Amino acid sequence: MELACSLNGQRVVREVEPQELLLDVLRDSFGLTGAKRSCDVQVCGACTVLVDGLPVSSCCYLAVDASGREVTTIEGLAERPEFERLEEAFTRHAGLQCGFCTPAMLLTVSSLLEQGELREDDEEIKRHLAGNLCRCTGYRGILEAVAELAMP
Repeated sequence: MELACSLNGQRVVREVEPQELLLDVLRDSFGLTGAKRSCDVQVCGACTVLVDGLPVSSCCYLAVDASGREVTTIEGLAERPEFERLEEAFTRHAGLQCGFCTPAMLLTVSSLLEQGELREDDEEIKRHLAGNLCRCTGYRGILEAVAELAMP
């Protein structure tokens, strides 16, 4: 089947198998390794990418379902002007350690900011980030970084 989409702002076309997952196509066909394989059941969030600006678990998202859509990975987000603000906040608040979950966290937060859904309230932030797990930080730094980003 043909996958024709915008990937990080560039039109791409690839032949894919009907059962191929977006995560595998991104990593294996395009060399975009920011999205990570971990749980394979939409629980951990490590594989998060944006499809039409919304976070999706690419480990369970068929590649052909991205046809005609805009797919953004951390590599694409890193090219945008708003990335610097995200990166600085996470660094300043030690919201990252090993970096495994960081791409997904940054993409999710970026989407929330873009949609205007992010507030400074810790409970609200926790609710929005519930699908993104981190084993290293204890979340305090992440919550502080996101709260800073949510400030007007």
